[in-house]
This record gives sequence, structure tokens and C-alpha cells, in this order.
Amino acid sequence: MAANALDAELDLDAYWMPFSHNRYYKQSAEHRSNRLLARAEGSYYWTTEGNKLYDALSGLWCCGLGHRHPKLVEAVKKQLDVLDYGTAFQMGTPGVFKLAERIAEAAPAGFEHVFFCNSGSEAVDTALKMALAYHRARGEAHRTRFIGREKGYHGVGFGGISVGGMVANRKMFAAGMLQGVDHLPHTHNLKEMAFSRGEPDYGTHLADELERLVALHDASTIAAVIVEPMQGSAGVIVPPKGYLKRLRELCSKHGILLIFDEVITGFGRMGKPFAAQHWDVTPDLITFAKGVNNGLVPMGGVIATKQIYDTFMTGPEHMVEFFHGYTYSGHALAVAAAHAALDVIAEEDIYQRVNSLSRSLEETVHGLKGEANIIDIRNCQLAAAVELAPIEGKPGLRAIRVFEEALKRGVLFRFTGDIIAMGPTFISTPDELSRMTEVLRDSIRAAG
Repeated sequence: MAANALDAELDLDAYWMPFSHNRYYKQSAEHRSNRLLARAEGSYYWTTEGNKLYDALSGLWCCGLGHRHPKLVEAVKKQLDVLDYGTAFQMGTPGVFKLAERIAEAAPAGFEHVFFCNSGSEAVDTALKMALAYHRARGEAHRTRFIGREKGYHGVGFGGISVGGMVANRKMFAAGMLQGVDHLPHTHNLKEMAFSRGEPDYGTHLADELERLVALHDASTIAAVIVEPMQGSAGVIVPPKGYLKRLRELCSKHGILLIFDEVITGFGRMGKPFAAQHWDVTPDLITFAKGVNNGLVPMGGVIATKQIYDTFMTGPEHMVEFFHGYTYSGHALAVAAAHAALDVIAEEDIYQRVNSLSRSLEETVHGLKGEANIIDIRNCQLAAAVELAPIEGKPGLRAIRVFEEALKRGVLFRFTGDIIAMGPTFISTPDELSRMTEVLRDSIRAAG
């Protein structure tokens, strides 16, 4: 069927699109041009119009191994021939126990236990509940406060938007958010950091703002601090040198748990299994999702230290220790895909490939410096962003125009406000990164 005929046949009204400008998208075929995806393979999508798009953000940070990797596809097909769904409550499957062991082995030393859920949002809410319950089990039930960070994104559960710091995600739902949450200042300072390559030199002192919050609330009331090591959804905001280590020191000093939200950075994006290892900073809880099985089947989870797990393992052995879980925790298909993804990461030397490709990304993206309307370029391993000057009175419009111009030229970017984000697949080539950057250059010029 021709693409225009298919578009005309679709009733677009029923589907309420997530994080999307529904009215704009549905308004005209022109606004939907190249925005109906038909298939994918490797680092590319194809639209219903037959156009090929380079996937410059690995799906939504999740398909680092490329789309439809044959080993992952085959693993899920084989699993369907054996077991489709196995109840997770009071039962288990061999695969989920083995997967937990593999993930714990990949994590920093001391992390020995994995709790599975189905998304990054669920992983964050699970980690917050673990933190509260952990302190209660230790006799410190007065530790109930969470500290997030401005511009932080921790999913869309009420816990996640409470500790998150993106205003658009918070303002409409204020009545349902957790009480007693405070926020560290963000580290996004264009005056001091613009066009930094990797970690900015400026901003380490911003971690010391935790001392101010401790003085304000008293450490005895604070359960946990949660941060993304690298803030992806806000537009690749890179931590200043030494910032994460300082947060770790202060949390340890005051008996506060440190949670790393690694939904974006886990399983390869930083050239290590986890960003905690890239920065050599060990938190107390790590959340993950997306890359654990390359986005093939929804899956997320929390990795906990032995100390945290053992704190829960008290009381009568026949009693449930942690009243929390999901119908689809450790879903058999998601587990099969995750095992295959971990196999591919090892067999294809993915972490080394990411480290090598990261150098190419830095060089090519920073080559855009000097283009009109670019006010910042930043990068962190295999992630980068170009920040654009907003059109007066119309923030976000310039990025939309660049996004649409890039689609015409065969590249799918991600935009947040007036920021164009890039998180290429781990299987990309330097030539593909170079072409991606030149398309961005041409699109910025065409958008005006």
C-alpha cells in the first residue's frame, strides 16, 4: 500500500501519543512526513514512505546494539516455544535467577542482588521504596526525605516526578507528588561550561549544596539522594569533574543512601557496564532499564548491595520481606532478550567499541562550533548534545524545525526544548557519525 494511502486510511484520533504534540502531529500529512515508522534494522529505521532514517538516539537510548539484532530476535522466538509467561510471585524461572547473577557480576563490587520490574519509571519508584524500607528496618524510620536534582528526570511515576526536576513534568501533578522532597541545583551553566569536551572543569562545588540541605532538614530526616550520573533526558548534561565523588563522600558522611539512576547510562553507553564504573563512584542502589535487553521487551530493575538486601532478610522465613513487585517482574521474554543482549555485548566487544566510537563522536560534533544559533556543544562518552539559541518568544520551535529538516535528510534526532540530543548505536561507524553531524549542520542552517 502506498504511504499516502496508508496515512489516509489511519484513524489517528484514538491514539493518545506519549510526550508528543498530538494536535500538531495529527493536523496534516505534512507534519507527519517521515514520522510513521514501518520497520527497522541495525542503525536504521524505514518509514511508511520508504525513506531510510539513521537512528541518532538508539530508539530512546535503548537500542544500542541496533534494531532487530538476530541473536536477540532468535532468543525471544525460542523462549516462546518453551514458556510465554511465568508468575513471578512465589515462583521463579531458571532464566531470571541466572540473569540476576549475570547483572550482579557486571555491577560494581558489593552489588549482589537484583530486583526486576518493567521500566525505568518503575525502577526508580522501586529504589525509593527500598531506601525508605531499608532505613525503617534499621530503626531509622525518621529518614523519609528524598533529595533529587533540578533538571533531573527519573520517569513518570509519582515518586519519579517528585524527585525529578523537570518543571513541565511536575507542575500539573503537584497535588499527587511526595511530600518532603528537596532538590540539589542543576549543573547546567552555559557561561562557565559551554563547549566543554567531556566533563566540565567548573561545577564540582555544586555537590556541596547537599551540606546546605542537610543543615536545613537535618541528616537524620534524609533517606536518599538520587541523581543521573549523566543527565540524558534534560539534554546530555555532563557532571563536572569530581562532582559525583563529592556527592558520594557527603552521603557517606551523613548516612544517606546514594542512588544512581542508570536507565540511560547502564549497559554500554559510558563504555562500561555502568556509569558508576566509568566514574569510579559506587552508589548504594542502581536503577536500570532500556539497554538491559536492547529495548526488545520492556524490562527494568534495581541492583542492591548485599548490605541493603541482608537488612531486609529478617523475621520469620515464611513471611514476605519486601511488599513490592509487579505482575511482569522478570518476564520470561524480557529475560531471554536480556541474556542474549549480554551475550552480544561480550561477543562483539561492545564496551571497547563504544570507547573508540566516543572519540569519533566528540571530534565530529565539536566541529559544529561556530555555526549560527549554536550556543553549546557537549559530549559524554557515546552521548552528545547541541544546544540552540531559542527563537524569541517561541522556545522549542527552532529545535522542532531542525528535527523536521533532519528527517528530510535521513536522520532521526531527539529534541528537548531547544536541545538536539544524540546517542548513536554502539554498532555505528565513524563515517555514519560524520554524516549525522553534517546533516545536523545542514538542518540548522535550513531551519534558520
